[in-house]
Amino acid sequence: MVRYSVLGVASAAALVWWSLGDSPEPAQVNAQAAAVLPRPFDWGRPTPSGGAAGAHNAAALAARNQQLALWQERHARVTEVYTNYRNATRYPPESRPLLVHPDQVRPFEAVPEVDVARDAFGKPLKGLRLRTTQEHVFLGGSEAVVFTIAALNDQGEPLALLVSNAVAQPIPDTAAPVSHIQTPVTFNDKGTDGDAVALDGTYSARFTPASQGFSAHAGTVRVLVQVSANGQSGVVQFDVVYAPEVPATWLGVREAVEEGSLSFYLKIQARMPGQYVASARVFDANGKPFALLQFNDTVAAGTQELKMQLFGALIRDKVPAFPLRLIDVDGFLLRPDTFPDRLTMARQPGVIHTTGSYPISQFSSAEWSSKEREQNLREYGRDEQEAAEKIRSLQGP
Repeated sequence: MVRYSVLGVASAAALVWWSLGDSPEPAQVNAQAAAVLPRPFDWGRPTPSGGAAGAHNAAALAARNQQLALWQERHARVTEVYTNYRNATRYPPESRPLLVHPDQVRPFEAVPEVDVARDAFGKPLKGLRLRTTQEHVFLGGSEAVVFTIAALNDQGEPLALLVSNAVAQPIPDTAAPVSHIQTPVTFNDKGTDGDAVALDGTYSARFTPASQGFSAHAGTVRVLVQVSANGQSGVVQFDVVYAPEVPATWLGVREAVEEGSLSFYLKIQARMPGQYVASARVFDANGKPFALLQFNDTVAAGTQELKMQLFGALIRDKVPAFPLRLIDVDGFLLRPDTFPDRLTMARQPGVIHTTGSYPISQFSSAEWSSKEREQNLREYGRDEQEAAEKIRSLQGP
């Protein structure tokens, strides 16, 4: 008579442990466990003498516990997936908490970059770093952009900087030829024309493509700057993507409480029809970042309104201090399969609109709903229910 020790069964069961990284299905675990366990004990016949029945019962119990542990682990995983997905999609994609998108809190502020200075051939210059900023990349119509440059040593300490020359020229983006344009760009440290603080060691320049030779150019414009510091000479480059056409202009904002949410209607005069993309930020009365609102839809030519909805459940959940402020609005006309791929509208920095004050009870706490979201929640819910039922069956009465 063959005897099965509990230790032997446990060792065999360990071979089919379901890890999180590569988890077999419970049905597969059943088959694997069956291969190493004795045949099911026939409870309808008398128990044979000796220890075989006891060993068999212990093996069966170990296999059931193995299955129970696996299904409990699966239940925890599918419950976490369901909960995380539901929480992540509680609000619509066009109305999200602003702090979830930290790069969008102050989109018009120039972000400093520090990099090793390089010569005209791209070779790094020892002991010389350059801190640069550029307000934005895409420009349209009469928009301008400010560049800044400062010199630092390897310890981050400022060095005296000299800007000897700076020119703007077009860069070919396709095989099509471009006009040969080369326009001087003036950097200064006098506190004027884009320079924030005089004689602070940071040189600045304001570049306006439309009035500096590029009014008929659409594409990349590169500003090349020759600098010297710490006895070495280097080259800095700034790229902007410019298009002379302005697809639409801003006309104003109105608000309305609709279906439990607060809607902002941004009025525009659209010169060109097409797919418009726009973004706006909402801050509360205490200056706290609250929501990022977005618009992405087809717009006809003429006077139109871009609707941006501040979702009611977001207001109910976060309880912002009213009145709210709509700030830093930007937008563009999308042009797929074309370069530049967008025609920008003039940016609207600062406060564009201040709302009225509303009681929180005026807004709905209902979650956002869409066909895709409801389908996903049903599928995740079925997975969770299946795992829960399997656990109950394994636990027995």
